[in-house]
Amino acid sequence: MLEHGKDTTGESSSSGKAEANPLLVELTRGDMVESVHRARYAVVDNEGRVVLQAGDIEAPIYARSAIKSLQAIPLIETGAAEAFGLGDAEISMACASHDGEPRHVETVLAWLERIGCGVEALECGAHQPYDPASMESLLRSGNAPTAAHNNCSGKHSGFLTTARHKGEATKGYIRRDHPVQQRILGVLEAMTGLDLSRAPMGIDGCGIPVIAMPLGNIALAMARLGSPDDQPDRRQEACARIRRAIANEPIMMGGTRRFDSRIIAAVGGRAIVKTGAEGVYCGTVPDLALGFAVKVDDGAGRASEIVAGALLRRLGVIDDQQAEALSELLRPAILNRAGRDVGVIRTASAARF
Repeated sequence: MLEHGKDTTGESSSSGKAEANPLLVELTRGDMVESVHRARYAVVDNEGRVVLQAGDIEAPIYARSAIKSLQAIPLIETGAAEAFGLGDAEISMACASHDGEPRHVETVLAWLERIGCGVEALECGAHQPYDPASMESLLRSGNAPTAAHNNCSGKHSGFLTTARHKGEATKGYIRRDHPVQQRILGVLEAMTGLDLSRAPMGIDGCGIPVIAMPLGNIALAMARLGSPDDQPDRRQEACARIRRAIANEPIMMGGTRRFDSRIIAAVGGRAIVKTGAEGVYCGTVPDLALGFAVKVDDGAGRASEIVAGALLRRLGVIDDQQAEALSELLRPAILNRAGRDVGVIRTASAARF
């Protein structure tokens, strides 16, 4: 397992009872704190050393969509992306939880056509766009959403592309035993340094397998994404290609309103960050050879973004001037129905970053 630093928040107490994860985020209303979120985080370098931590970083979690950049590695490594002429937009979308804006949907549809698949080949299911304007436009048109509107449609298009390139069946590509998912499993094992053959497993929202891994090892995998010095040459090239695509097309991996996309754009790709369902957040800072992973106990995404922003501040990725410009993301106001500022979401007063 990972080598731990000196911050032991969340380790077992002398009584043998595990301590609760620390309060890291609070919401205020008027003069008092109204709600709080407990969370844990790990910041790890690419050799597995824990640089910063809070709470229990060894308990397994489902990383959900926060590790889509790792799941996209086989798309590059197999040569599928090159064979089908994928550019930065498509590769960024392979790592995306997008909002279903017109460019997202149009890119997926054109991509599917390029590989000889229709939208019906996507096995992620359909839902309305997350972007309010795009959802309203679709509703007004009288058309139903398709799987291309699904926030995971780019990732799934990447899976189909790899299957096409390798001459594999496209039907059932989301199954655990399909070669597409087996390649991803191999990547996750190599990047986290774990044998995942007996790890707890479930089904993600988009239908693919989701595997439980310790928070610290997920952070290690993200560090290796940013600085994969100990990985084979082909993987190093794949990681660099993914980072470059996301940095060049941050809107494609999220959306014009999304925390992920706006942070990546603001820091010029110095950090690649990604949210996941149920309060998970991951990122990599290539220049520092560091990765981080966050898990909020109650699954609140609003809290995971605050913790991620605080970590980027602590690591010097976001400076004071940028923090001021990004204040609506890093310390968002709580507005009432009339638009009046009535509170704030912020790091908890006792939190250590």
